[in-house]
Amino acid sequence: MEGHTACVVSVGSGIRSENQRGRFVLVPDPKAVRQLLTLYATLRIAQAERYSLHAARELEGVCDALCATMGASGVHEAIVLADALLDQARTPDAEEEGGLSLAV
Repeated sequence: MEGHTACVVSVGSGIRSENQRGRFVLVPDPKAVRQLLTLYATLRIAQAERYSLHAARELEGVCDALCATMGASGVHEAIVLADALLDQARTPDAEEEGGLSLAV
């Protein structure tokens, strides 16, 4: 499609982005993804220092949320996808196109 430009529209806690075929797909909000990754890392560190059943349950919930948010089947895949999303959100092009600042 010559002359085709991508369209990005904010929708709730995500971003709706037009893909190359003209269909819209939901893209997770980078700020929400960053918060999930931060919580995941914090809980993993806490578990490594001292096991806690409460923290283990919370970590499991964060893993589930991260997988659901990123559309991944496992936490490692979700982390890779989340990192890629955050890298893309940091590009100057994203800021020029109305991208969100990742400052939390």
